Amino acid sequence: MISSALAATAAGAHAQGPFYTEPTFWLTVAFVIFVALLARPVWSRVTTALDARSAAIQSELEEARQLREEAQATLASYQRKQRDAAKEAERLLAQAQDEAKRMTEQAEKSLGDTLKRLEILTTEKIAQAQTRALDEVRAEAVEIALAATERLLRERMDETHADALIDQAINELPQKLQ
Repeated sequence: MISSALAATAAGAHAQGPFYTEPTFWLTVAFVIFVALLARPVWSRVTTALDARSAAIQSELEEARQLREEAQATLASYQRKQRDAAKEAERLLAQAQDEAKRMTEQAEKSLGDTLKRLEILTTEKIAQAQTRALDEVRAEAVEIALAATERLLRERMDETHADALIDQAINELPQKLQ
């Protein structure tokens, strides 16, 4: 519409007189002034809205940057904690292995000591059993010898002489058993 009005103004200027005397010229000028007056507040509102949007985007970008930095710091912290935990686990494992080795050595030593004590006790019991067996054999031998002596004496000796020998043998018996 504006272009047709300008074209008409240009065509009409040759026919009627100077262009500034034409009403379409002034209508066009008024329209341009009107648009310029309306464009200024609209332009300020548009630029204000664009500035606000730009500031909001800038704020979001800054917040995203801060969140990224915090996330990186948190990640680094967790990685450090993971490394520390792995080192602690290795230390505890080494300590447990050392403790197990020490306990094994102590158990082996304790078992050796126990076996030595059992060997000593068994040896002592065997020695005591041998001593008892020898004592029993001696006692049995003494009883057999006494019984044999008594039988021989009864068969070969008279009673008076036998009583005197028995008394003498009984008196000497404790000295011979020692």
